[in-house]
Amino acid sequence: MQVNNDVRTGRHCIFNLHVHLVFVTKYRRDVFSGRVLIDLEEIFKNVCLDFEAELVEFNGEHDHIHLLVNYPPKIAISNLVNSLKGVSSRLIRKKNYPEIKNKLWGNMLWSPSYFAGSCGGAALSIIKQYIEQQQRPH
Repeated sequence: MQVNNDVRTGRHCIFNLHVHLVFVTKYRRDVFSGRVLIDLEEIFKNVCLDFEAELVEFNGEHDHIHLLVNYPPKIAISNLVNSLKGVSSRLIRKKNYPEIKNKLWGNMLWSPSYFAGSCGGAALSIIKQYIEQQQRPH
């Protein structure tokens, strides 16, 4: 797979796909410190590499995180999310951060839900207008 500016190419396609993901901690507990977020970013980068994806941007607050991921079309977002959440939960909980250990129990770090929004490229109204203006044969 080659990367050329924002457009990437695969064997049979050319693509530029981005998804905005938001993960919330279990019970919306405020458990993230700066050092935890640094570790999470590194974990997310490595998981993305396993999927031939790229973590473009990452940040978070005490109880949730945001990711911007550039991903290939062969990847199902749900599979990427399951891996990101599963691997990060397992590795972060292994580190026994007191801020997490004291507020969360069991093996859970994340709420089972998540937000995923497609982003980038032209606005939907522009794309809709472009498609409407195609010269349909009669």
